[in-house]
Amino acid sequence: MNILDQILEVKKQEVIELKNKFTLSSFSDYEFFNSKCLKFKDKLSGKSLSIIAEIKKASPSKGIIREDFNHQKIAEIYFSSGVDAVSILTDNKFFCGSINYLNNIAKMKERPLLRKDFIISEYQVYEAKANGADIILLICEALSQSQINELTSAAYEIGLEVLLELHSEQQLSKISFTLNDLIGINNRNLETFEVSLDTTAKLAGIILNQYEKTKIISESGISTGEDISFLKNQNINGILVGEHLMKSADIKSKIEELKEWCSNEG
Repeated sequence: MNILDQILEVKKQEVIELKNKFTLSSFSDYEFFNSKCLKFKDKLSGKSLSIIAEIKKASPSKGIIREDFNHQKIAEIYFSSGVDAVSILTDNKFFCGSINYLNNIAKMKERPLLRKDFIISEYQVYEAKANGADIILLICEALSQSQINELTSAAYEIGLEVLLELHSEQQLSKISFTLNDLIGINNRNLETFEVSLDTTAKLAGIILNQYEKTKIISESGISTGEDISFLKNQNINGILVGEHLMKSADIKSKIEELKEWCSNEG
């Protein structure tokens, strides 16, 4: 059983626990459920690459990434630095995240918040909105075509945007690009955790050749000016960066550096 399979087994149990604790209608009692979401896709029309900065304490492949971890302080730095969105890991067992991190940051948010987790149920979609998310991540490798369509529709119905992630060409047949026009290309293989930016180059070319209106975010393995220059040539719209920022002693300066690389002049 690979790491993705292990994670999904845990998620199935978490969903059972969620259903025992909540009904879908009970999420409407939460403070953020009826709040209007901040829009992210509107920020992807410029020529500069947009930046999604991620809050991530740990990962299965690297263990603890940031020892002095304070999710609210990190979020404050991200907001003050003018990133376009903030991604928050909410998985506890494998990434040391928490749904409470999302809720805490939502109380102070200035940019759209992405709930990054392994979502397999409508209950997790509703939980995301109730705790202040504006966007949810759906992962093609973890879902069937019907699940993608159903969870996407559920998200849209309550005002959430969806970042649909894939890693391999085999997943393309699952995607309706008229329904899902915001696509994340994960440069990390979720089965082996190997990383290559060539994944973005290959898949972005295929997608944009057939669905030119698609907005594409490149995820994982991005840390240098050379990486950004390479990705700019793939006609993508933005990047998601986590580990590079989480490892830094000076997060703010790293974001400023990223912004410079991502700009038209960079």
